[in-house]
Amino acid sequence: GLHVDLSIFGCSDSDGEDMYSLDGEEKWFADFINHRGVEPQPSFIDHISYVEGTYDNAVANQQICRSNLKNSLEAMKDIPLEN
Repeated sequence: GLHVDLSIFGCSDSDGEDMYSLDGEEKWFADFINHRGVEPQPSFIDHISYVEGTYDNAVANQQICRSNLKNSLEAMKDIPLEN
């Protein structure tokens, strides 16, 4: 059968998200408050682990995202809300 594999990534000035799921169940997410990756999988399944460095990648991607957000906000500051 078919499966739904989803990755969510985004940021704001003060928050961020990086998460992977399969068929609606979280497989991994970045816990930026506690500085670690979390694999919230139940004990009755074969555990799916992510490679070492996945959390570090998430942190680096947040920095890039915030830089891109800052650049976009700066570039759009003089554009009127309505035409």
